[in-house]
Amino acid sequence: MQFKDGTPLYSFEIQREGGEDVLYINYMGADFVPSISDYPEVMEKTVDALIENPNVSRVVFVQQKNYNYDFEKTSLLLELAHLYVYLTKQEKILSPGKLITRSSENLFSQRYNAIFSFLLLLKKDPIAAYNELRKTIIELKVILDREDKAYSSDQINYLNLLERTFNLVKNTKIIQLALPFISDYQRGSREIYQKIFRPETIPNFTFTRLTLNLPDNSEIVDQYKIVGENYDSSVVTILKKKDESKFIYHLSPPENLLSEEHNLLLNLARSVLIEHQPKAEEFTDIERVRQVFFNISRDLLQDLSQSKNIKLNYSDLNKLATILVRHTIGFGLIEILLQDKKIQDIVLNAPIPMTNIFLRHQDYDECSTNILPSQEDVDSWAAKFRMISGRPLDEANPILDTQLEIGNLRARIAIIQRPLSPDGLAYAIRRHREEPWTLPLFVKNKMLNPFAAGLLSFLIDGARTLLIAGTRSSGKTSLLGSLMLEIIPKFRIIVIEDSLELPVESLRKLKYDILRMKVRSALLKTTTEVSADDGIRTSLRLGDSCLIIGEVRSVEAKALYEAMRVGALANVVAGTIHGASPYGVFDRVVNDLEVPATSFKATDIIGVCNPIKSPDGMHSWRRFVQLTEVRKHWKSDPEEEKGFVNLLSYNVEKDELEPSDDLINGESEVIKDIAMNVRGWAGKWDVVYDNILLRAKIKKEIVDLAERTGNDNILEAGFNTLSNHMFHKISDEIREEIGLPLGERVFPEWQKWLNQEIKKTKI
Repeated sequence: MQFKDGTPLYSFEIQREGGEDVLYINYMGADFVPSISDYPEVMEKTVDALIENPNVSRVVFVQQKNYNYDFEKTSLLLELAHLYVYLTKQEKILSPGKLITRSSENLFSQRYNAIFSFLLLLKKDPIAAYNELRKTIIELKVILDREDKAYSSDQINYLNLLERTFNLVKNTKIIQLALPFISDYQRGSREIYQKIFRPETIPNFTFTRLTLNLPDNSEIVDQYKIVGENYDSSVVTILKKKDESKFIYHLSPPENLLSEEHNLLLNLARSVLIEHQPKAEEFTDIERVRQVFFNISRDLLQDLSQSKNIKLNYSDLNKLATILVRHTIGFGLIEILLQDKKIQDIVLNAPIPMTNIFLRHQDYDECSTNILPSQEDVDSWAAKFRMISGRPLDEANPILDTQLEIGNLRARIAIIQRPLSPDGLAYAIRRHREEPWTLPLFVKNKMLNPFAAGLLSFLIDGARTLLIAGTRSSGKTSLLGSLMLEIIPKFRIIVIEDSLELPVESLRKLKYDILRMKVRSALLKTTTEVSADDGIRTSLRLGDSCLIIGEVRSVEAKALYEAMRVGALANVVAGTIHGASPYGVFDRVVNDLEVPATSFKATDIIGVCNPIKSPDGMHSWRRFVQLTEVRKHWKSDPEEEKGFVNLLSYNVEKDELEPSDDLINGESEVIKDIAMNVRGWAGKWDVVYDNILLRAKIKKEIVDLAERTGNDNILEAGFNTLSNHMFHKISDEIREEIGLPLGERVFPEWQKWLNQEIKKTKI
């Protein structure tokens, strides 16, 4: 938050945020950076404010940067405030009845002043108050012992009061935390407080909290940079605590490392831009509106820097403008997380302001982070996603599935809210790769082996109907996207999705003839969007095309199987579905989605992706574990009637896909069916198998060459498409020459082209 101009220094107010009361104290205009650990007066003012507001769970000092003390630190001060109130209001230790008896009225003033000084010290320096009180008790006992006579009742009462008070102070959490260091304590030193009270620093132009200090008792495991645009880079530190299974993902973004002058400029600029938020219809073109705001931000920052006599060079100007866009019309630190290519999923659990962001990391699996978004950010993001998607998010529709595209950054967004999420908004964000996954990339990452890649490429060219099955986060959609790149670009592709995840834009840039259709989510109750089943039926009226379904979820399954029956032997039909095995897919399609069992026979191939775990359960790897053909002879149950025949199975000990005897011996009905429609292949299993091996050899050669040369660009979609084109071109030339595109002739020619292409790239 920001206090209005003219708000008195040290004044405070309470705001309700995300289910907690937050105490904001104004330090704008102060000639020092407010700090509980450094200044006893700041600690005292904070405790005084908490005495008046005992239900606060967080304290924020507002200046050019905001300094946030979380619940744990605030609770230490709240305990002091409660103790102060108890001693003064309930125990009434300043009253004559507590301090003296009638026989010692002359001691009242002395004792009153001593206790009064102790109470003042308790609020600003409780460690000093603890030490002073202990010292007073010891001295009093020494004096009384020296007099060598029985204590009077007055002396006993006063000593008991001091000891009761001392025990109350000693048992506070702040003193318990300080005890290991208290032997070296010197009066007036704030060194111990610096160990206890370390605030999260928040720039005043944003609301998200970030713990900048590395956690105690943690070991640095890894560190790397995230390079953004316009000189905008962040540092990621991966840490491990001894007694915690999760790694800690510690982010240091550029906005938290700015100078006070740059913070001032951003704070002023944000106040101006916040009044000119884009309209809902403008959010349909995110790239354009962000570019417009970037230009406005840059001009505004330049004007403000001149008026405030602050020097800004070109790189600083662009960096500040980028940060400003991110924290006005953008998605704050979520955008920086999405820039990290090693992040796969980002999770914001409700209540978000009280729960650190969690994420799944490519190398370190599940990680907690040092990021705590505010309720303002959470609500703002939800509003923007509503505008981007054009879909509702309210009590009647508490679920929103949409996507985010910022430049090359792509992510699927799932949001839930009340009443489904009783604690408020929650987000699950799936980060997509900037460029599509390819089969060579999957081979490099060991999700599948070259033979599996060659076989999948063969099946795509063979115009089969495929379902890619798997559990959540198993890589289904990524694999489907890589298979789309195996379609010869001369064929038209129609893609049907309810949440735009497949790499359609990337394929468009590669000159694919592709049409995307966005249909209604199965979870929506009210919307103007067309249903998925109507979308599939419409696709059949749009001409001869390959049909790709983002995910088979609901009633559209019946329409999909209509498309499969129509599309069989013409063009590939493929989609993803949740299921851990071929029978699991059958069970879901037939029993859950109510597709007739006979219609399920339109499925030719089921591929299964599943995560493989380590024995300790701490690690997992995505693997393609099964490729199964669906035969057509069965009547009611393909499992019992041997309608499922594995072509590839995963050997967990070898971490390798292995071909089945049915495949090796040429007994695959699907592959024989493909061969029947190719001139020169019918009845010639050796020639067909040779073509599968040829494709596998090409995929392997690309991966091997990338490893030898360090040129990973040849694994990407652009080169993959070019390589596939040359494979088909050379195959066609060899076919015209000798009648069949045999591997022994095609591969050397393709390899010759590859080497020439690599030389050209180096030049």
